[in-house]
Parts: sequence; C-alpha cells; structure tokens
Amino acid sequence: MLLGLVGKPNCGKSTFFKACTLANILIANYPFATIKPNHGIAHVRIDCIDTEFKTQCMPRTGYCIKHQRFVPVELMDVAGLVEGASEGKGLGNQFLDDLRQADCFIHIVDSSGETDEGGKPISGGYNPVKDVAMLENELDLWYLNILQKVWKTFARTTEMQKANFAEAVAKQFSGLKVSEDDIKTILLKLRSNPEKPSGWTDEQLREFSHELRHLTKPMIIAANKCDRPASEENIKKLKQEYPDILIIPCSADSELALREASKAGLIDYIPGDSSFEIKKQLTDKQQSALESIKKNVLDKLSNTGIQKVLNTSVFDLLKYLAVFPASSNKLADSKGNILPDCFLVPQGTTALDFAFKLHTDLGNSFIRAIDAKTKQVVGKEHKLKHRDGIEIIT
Repeated sequence: MLLGLVGKPNCGKSTFFKACTLANILIANYPFATIKPNHGIAHVRIDCIDTEFKTQCMPRTGYCIKHQRFVPVELMDVAGLVEGASEGKGLGNQFLDDLRQADCFIHIVDSSGETDEGGKPISGGYNPVKDVAMLENELDLWYLNILQKVWKTFARTTEMQKANFAEAVAKQFSGLKVSEDDIKTILLKLRSNPEKPSGWTDEQLREFSHELRHLTKPMIIAANKCDRPASEENIKKLKQEYPDILIIPCSADSELALREASKAGLIDYIPGDSSFEIKKQLTDKQQSALESIKKNVLDKLSNTGIQKVLNTSVFDLLKYLAVFPASSNKLADSKGNILPDCFLVPQGTTALDFAFKLHTDLGNSFIRAIDAKTKQVVGKEHKLKHRDGIEIIT
C-alpha cells in the first residue's frame, strides 16, 4: 500500500512526511524544497489483539506500545503541484508520474491562509478552498489528457472490433492501478454508452475522467497548521465547499516536535495520543514549546491529527482491515515471537484470500481456517473482519 502526499508547494507536506516517518529530509520555508519524491515508512495504529489473549505481542515489522499495534504502510512525499501541472508547469510532469502507483492521496492543505497559490509566505488572508479546487482540477486533467491523446483512434477501433470497452480503457490506464471493474462501476454510475464511445461529448469525457480519478485515487484532506489564528474559520470553509471529502484538522509541526522529543527520551508519547508525560528536566524553551502544543493542539483536537489522517486514509477511505495470523492454541512462531505479523487486507478478503496472501502453498493446500478468538472453524468463503486472528489449516 502506498499513500501519496500531494499539495501545493510549501504547504507542509515534508513536515507531515517527517512527522510520520522521522526520516532525515529537507524542510524549508520556500517552494519546491522537495524535488525528488521521498519514500518512507509510516504506521497505522490499532488496538492489538494480544490483550484478548492476555499476553504481549512481539512484532516482526512495525511495533507495539502499551498494546497499541503500529502496522507499517509506505508514504511518499512528492514535489509541490501548481496550476498548469497537467500541462507540465512547475514540476508537473514529474509530480504526476511519481503519483501513478499511489493507492490514495492525502492532500496537505495550509489551513492558515498564510501561503499564496504558489507557496510563497504571506501575512494571511488566502482562502485554502482555492488550493483544493486547483488540485482537483489538475488531477482530473491528468486523467483526461491520458484519454484524449488516444480517444479518437481508441473509440473508433473499439467500435469496429466490438472490443470490451471496460477492458480496453483499463489497459490504457494500467499504469495507474485502474481495473476493468472500476471502469464498469463508472459506466453504470454515469449511464454512459460503452458501445458508442465515438459519440461521447467533451463534457462526457471530462465527467468520466473525473469519476474514474475519484474512484481509483480517492483523496482525504489534511487541514494542516490548524493551530494558526485563521485556521478554524478556513477549515469551516473547506468543509462547506467540499462536504463529500474527508477533512481532518492537523498540526504536522506539533506531531514532529512530540515525536522527536519522545525519541530523545524527553517525554513519553504514543502517536495519536491526547497527552504526553514529561520524563526529564526540560529547558525553558522546550517547556514552553510543549505547553503550547498541549494548549493549542492537544486540548482542542484531543490529538495532533496526524495519526488520525493515516488511520482514516487506510481504514475509512481505502477500507482495509488489519488481520493477524494466529492460532487459538499457539500464538508464537517457530522462533518464539508472539503474534509477530499483522497484515492489511482489503475489505471483503476471505479466509482463502488470506491464505494465499501468507503463502501460495497455504492457499493451494487450504482445508479450513480457525478464528483464534472464538475457536470456531470457518470455510474458505468466510469474510474476515478488522482485528481478526486467523489460523490456516492445510
């Protein structure tokens, strides 16, 4: 799974990325500080199932703190996008090419209104609604351009050969993780005629591209810098203008400060928590900074919003589940590690699907599965639930 961070230059993408990954990257207060995409590992947070077995897990990947399991996902921070990116302006071509493999987009929006449309710092007054409108348009044009380049020949050939329209379009978008079922879903929604694509108007083609992009590259808005003076009002504007998009207030600066203070051993802090505990003597500057974060972010939001953005992207937007390979009788692997693995799988994953995800041989020799919590035997068509523990019997 790959989550792509998008947004205009200097909106806080790199700070968000570093707050999630603690990677050593450049963070600067000017446009296009990021040129080449940064890749790193972030984590979604779930309640570990080890408490239900009265034990302590020993993760092979990710980590667990106080029975809060952190499961790794890949995060990508790309160059900022400006108006005209779909035509190659700014770093547009590179930006869009970098985003091809992303499963969803996290749009980092500067909710403070203190950067203009190009990412240059200003005193305030900018409406971040413009940033969302710009990015939505550029992403739609990205998909539209892919279709328009080949549409006339493509439509005529499809009609003459009576080819499978959905299959043909899916091949055209194969580099963007578009499936044949995705195309069929959009055709059904728009009631478009796949038999006569040559008769589609420019407006129909634009609408088709828009719906396809929304389905295959779903997006969430991280309303960053939520602790600035004008942010609350600007976030209201965003929610009014885009009621169908998930919008989560957050402060990447605050999360990064807490994560780094925790790493240095100054505080106890679990990402996503509503509080922290001071462990060592702090300087006046450190004390003041932490008090400001508590007062202006944690007390108001109950968390910095960063972990919530990650969790919402994976579990609500993409609708994935966290599932543990687990036996009701033996929770440890051959090396003695308890519940070492946790996998993120799509909603609708069956016991047989999970067996194949673990290993092809397990899928091929599947007999049945056992729910580790209830000890009930389940069949291959049994659909898994979030935080299931499943044993595969071969």
